[in-house]
Amino acid sequence: MPVLLGAEETRETFAGLETWQIVLWYCLIGVSVAIFALGVTRLVLKYRRGRTRTPIGSPRERALRTARIVATHAWIRRRDPFSGLAHLLVFYGFLVLFTGTAILAFQDDFAEPVLGFDFWKGWFYLGYSLFLDVFGFALVVGLVVFAVKRGLLRPFRLSYWRPIEPAPPLAREAKVYRVGDWVFLGSLFFLALTGFLLESFRIAADDPDFEVWAPFGWLVGQAFIGLGFEGAAAESARATIWWVHGVFALFWVSSIPFTKAVHMLTAPAGVAVKDERAGSTLLPLPPDAKPEEVGYATIDALAPKHLLNLDACTKCGKCHAACPATASGYPLSPRDLVLDLREVAEGALGNRAALGIPPRFPEHADILGTIRPETLWSCMQCMACVEICPVGIEHVPIINQMRRALVERGEMDGQLQQTLETIHTSGNSFGEAKRKRARWAKELDFEVKDIRKERAELLWFVGDYASFDPRNQKVTQALARILRSAGVDFGILYDGERTAGNDVRRAGEEGLWSSLAEENIETISGCRFDRILTTDPHTFNTLKNEYPQLGGSWTVLHHSQLLLELLESGRLAPRKGLGYRVTYHDPCTLGRYNGVYEEPRQVLAAAGCELVEMPRNRDNSFCCGAGGGRIWMKELRAEDAQRPSESRIDEAVGLGAIDYFVVTCPKDVTMYEDAIKTSGHQDEIELREMSELLLESLALDP
Repeated sequence: MPVLLGAEETRETFAGLETWQIVLWYCLIGVSVAIFALGVTRLVLKYRRGRTRTPIGSPRERALRTARIVATHAWIRRRDPFSGLAHLLVFYGFLVLFTGTAILAFQDDFAEPVLGFDFWKGWFYLGYSLFLDVFGFALVVGLVVFAVKRGLLRPFRLSYWRPIEPAPPLAREAKVYRVGDWVFLGSLFFLALTGFLLESFRIAADDPDFEVWAPFGWLVGQAFIGLGFEGAAAESARATIWWVHGVFALFWVSSIPFTKAVHMLTAPAGVAVKDERAGSTLLPLPPDAKPEEVGYATIDALAPKHLLNLDACTKCGKCHAACPATASGYPLSPRDLVLDLREVAEGALGNRAALGIPPRFPEHADILGTIRPETLWSCMQCMACVEICPVGIEHVPIINQMRRALVERGEMDGQLQQTLETIHTSGNSFGEAKRKRARWAKELDFEVKDIRKERAELLWFVGDYASFDPRNQKVTQALARILRSAGVDFGILYDGERTAGNDVRRAGEEGLWSSLAEENIETISGCRFDRILTTDPHTFNTLKNEYPQLGGSWTVLHHSQLLLELLESGRLAPRKGLGYRVTYHDPCTLGRYNGVYEEPRQVLAAAGCELVEMPRNRDNSFCCGAGGGRIWMKELRAEDAQRPSESRIDEAVGLGAIDYFVVTCPKDVTMYEDAIKTSGHQDEIELREMSELLLESLALDP
């Protein structure tokens, strides 16, 4: 029989069902929708319980960004394009099947009975069949990829191992998470499988030629016919599978707000509310905040969007794999922190609490009674977790807020507390007299301006390590000579400079940061200059992004940006190519915080260096371990684990013959000079700061 095209090809939605069965079906739909709506309502109420309000910016811009990121899977595909492609297949497969179901409902419940318009036939029906069949198959392929990855390949990021445990845990929550993951995967596969079986049994029962437009269902249907399973037997099987598939689909929809499937709602919302400057620009305390309102001490203190973040987590483990604390055996996994907070939120505020299910944690509202202080102090505030999260979770700001609450309670690392007191009394983390801040300049053969007394083009905010640390003083002097040779008019604050406070703030001491910032702003505001220069990415970040909160708005440059500017303008002209084979480490606060990646590389190229990239570079750079105040704290890592800086040096040495490990951060100079020694690579690699190499390439006359 020839295949008919474009005539009356269609199928009846409720074929073989009696009136009471159709009524029952619509009642089940009503129950499913009601349960779904109740669950979503409870979620919204939970988020509204959040106390801290955060700005979300332009709704239109956020909507456009969210649509682009969700449609392209740009965040999901990063660093794992294969899994990203599989998720793309699942996402669009499910979306098309859901849309197809909605179209069918519109046809049956509104278009035909109300408008008298029957569009679900002929060419539309044939195209509809083809489209849903192809995307249904894509859904199955994506699910198979995920099953293979989770069941056979088992990458580290999908494990529920925690750094504080010596082996993969057998804890109850890990088992529950694993079962939940497989149930979610299996339920989607069951929906797809029963959908194809329903189509195949229908084709085997009637064998309409035009159903070749549903190619995968048609092939399976023909196989059933070939096996003799056709006619009445196939029709009976079709009727059974219709109810199995339909009831399970309704149950699945109603379960979305209560299961892992909730990320279908919360993940796009998380992308929408994510702050592009999360971490790099922390929120100030409300001016009228009471002591008990400082930071996140209880679950209802979280901002609504951070409560939303907890439900958006899919347990993909990308943050778990990227975190330097996790990799170094510190008692922190950003994924597990989010999961624990989600358990607290569910036990205190969420659907689980509404259903009367006992909370997992006895201290179900006091998150500081649930999350260990060592976990929070392990964070290096490097932003690796925030940067890689595909659903926009803001781990770093959440941890920072919890640190603020710890500081308010006086629960902090002893060394950190001593350093903060030192900064408060002396204005620097070294505890040196302020008159010694500019001692490095006395070894220069020229006078450095005191910008408080005379105008200069650049105000150079030197920073603590660049001012007081002997090894870093050599770098500071090298940069000063470069600027002098380029004819740059610059001055420093001498004893008027205090610690900029970036890491003070990230350690949770908001009050001390405000005090430091206000003093620096007052001093800088009394000077005459065009732009601010600094060699310290930490200082660069807080001057550029956070001082404006207190009225200090200026153009701030990292020295890599200024040096490239001088090279491109011809004010600096290297006389010789160095020919060194080097690798470069991207500082977290310069790269992930502020997007400065190419300028240092271009400066090294201008100096004639051959750059060999480490596997983890640019936004995937591995933290040195100093950030977030960790440079001022005792070690928390496992005894047999390497420090992050030592792992990084091993990574560089693994590249082969490398002359220099190049950095552009004073704290990196300190951390990696020490790591080269403690990792046993003194004879294999040497550290140089970028300015030192550029000065050498300039070959200045003595």
